Amino acid sequence: MISFSSIDIIIILFFFASILFIGFYAGRKTESDANDYLLSGRKVGLFLFVLTNVSTWYGGILGVGEFTYRYGIVSWFTQGLPYYIFAFLFAIFFAKKIRKASLFTIPDKLTEVYGKKVGLLSAVVVFVLVSPAPYLLMTAGLLTLLFDISIFPALIISVILSMAYLIKGGFRANIYADALQFFVMFAGFILIVIFSADSFGTIEFISSAVPANHIKLSGGMSPMFIIVWFLIALWTFADPGFHQRCYAAKSGNVAVKGIIISIFFWALFDFLTTTTGLFSKAVIPNLDNPVLAFPLLAEKVLPSGVKGIFYAALFATILSTLNSFLFLSGTTIGRDFIFRINPKHDETKLKHYTIIGLMISGILAIVLALLIPSVIEIWYTIGSLFIPAIILPVVSAYYPKIRIENKFVLIEMISAITLSSIWIFIRSNFDTVPIINELEPMIVGMVVAFLIHFFSLAFRAYKI
Repeated sequence: MISFSSIDIIIILFFFASILFIGFYAGRKTESDANDYLLSGRKVGLFLFVLTNVSTWYGGILGVGEFTYRYGIVSWFTQGLPYYIFAFLFAIFFAKKIRKASLFTIPDKLTEVYGKKVGLLSAVVVFVLVSPAPYLLMTAGLLTLLFDISIFPALIISVILSMAYLIKGGFRANIYADALQFFVMFAGFILIVIFSADSFGTIEFISSAVPANHIKLSGGMSPMFIIVWFLIALWTFADPGFHQRCYAAKSGNVAVKGIIISIFFWALFDFLTTTTGLFSKAVIPNLDNPVLAFPLLAEKVLPSGVKGIFYAALFATILSTLNSFLFLSGTTIGRDFIFRINPKHDETKLKHYTIIGLMISGILAIVLALLIPSVIEIWYTIGSLFIPAIILPVVSAYYPKIRIENKFVLIEMISAITLSSIWIFIRSNFDTVPIINELEPMIVGMVVAFLIHFFSLAFRAYKI
């Protein structure tokens, strides 16, 4: 079904080698100091900030292809537009505050504001949300397609490819590897759009060859479907990667400008991926497995060599997120568990703790990828259960007027996770009541969190 020439394989292997070289080379001067190892000395300039911020946003590239193939431009409307809006709001209302705080992680801030119990619970939530398992699974899936190997060795190779330079070079190695991957991912998708347009035509061809709903913003989906995806985009406010990069920025202005500039590059890349997905639907209308929409279109339209560049772009898009999530996950274990639980709080050992965290994260990601071999299922489960628990505590931590008592934050987080979990299991009992049955677990969690937070604010006002 998919074939590769020798030149394709050579290009992909050269890309892997380049990632490892740049990662190790950039990290050769990284020091053991916590600021340097975890945040590149808090001196990340605008150029590197934008490159790493853009490249780490698209780890689910095969899922983007599947979504666009199935539903059309509603994929942009639900998974592009709302993120631009919330990222802009994050830049305006949070970026400078986060940089000024000069902490390391989200749990650092929540511990400072709401106490140790909330900090530890938030560390658990963050650790789950930055699980690299979905991206590890996608990388391994492409490796099995490329080299005809089984999934377990592909998972091992994927972990080594993403982790090796992180152990040595920390966040500095991470961002320089991301910088290379930024250019590769754009190059690959620009090429496939050009070749597809040259082979088949552009707007007229697509509009005549895809279902009518594919070129409608709503995609024929229900308002509830659209609302849920907009709510999921609220995750932007509590995205550990955003917070990490703001902490690492040279200044608050760099963080603000970097996020706003990133939005323009996200819009460009979304145009490229959405167009590629529509070409896939138009050219190969009856795919049994839409997850392969991008690879199978490449098989149709790209010559040898160019196809290798496109596959390097797919790997770059996933690996840039995988390495970032691995490092975030390792930092969470090292900083927010081992360091915080250790009564001595020895910051000189944070690099050592983080390396231990990286090892643990890699092993857990492999296990999770083997247990739940579905990217969509991993995303759905993690997002539905844990995103509602973290958004309001993070937002209120930076805005004192909407802070509530520590005990109520703890209740809010536990209740949101618990009731979202319960709803996943009991919603099927309401098959005969469509309005209730269509209620997503994430909405349940968000409503619970907002209600508890609102009544806690009212209680605080009453006490005053």
